[in-house]
Amino acid sequence: MIKAYLLYTGEDGNSHFKTGRIAEDALVKAEHTQFKETPANSEFDWHNDPIPQYVITLSGVLEFTTKTGESFIIHPGDILLAIDNTGSGHKWRLINDEPWKRVYVVFEKGADTHFIADGE
Repeated sequence: MIKAYLLYTGEDGNSHFKTGRIAEDALVKAEHTQFKETPANSEFDWHNDPIPQYVITLSGVLEFTTKTGESFIIHPGDILLAIDNTGSGHKWRLINDEPWKRVYVVFEKGADTHFIADGE
């Protein structure tokens, strides 16, 4: 099982999250991929994701927080499915002493992301 977090905009206009997983052996057609590294002890204040995408963490441990006070922690190997492209947004901060190395995978518009929420 590959642990995943769905970060989405709810009907109330705020970002929320669900825990779950990405279906194994899922093929999702990608438009492009980007690799990025952010130094240890960094943080990024309130923002929305610019485009629906997977964010695959390779190193670093982060805490994500929404304006409603929800929070979750991403570890290496976890996948963030970021689709909160509108609304109040979220912020993040690195909570260990490693840089955040990650891969962004932008999938085609309307693609099945193969996210399965816990309990489904």
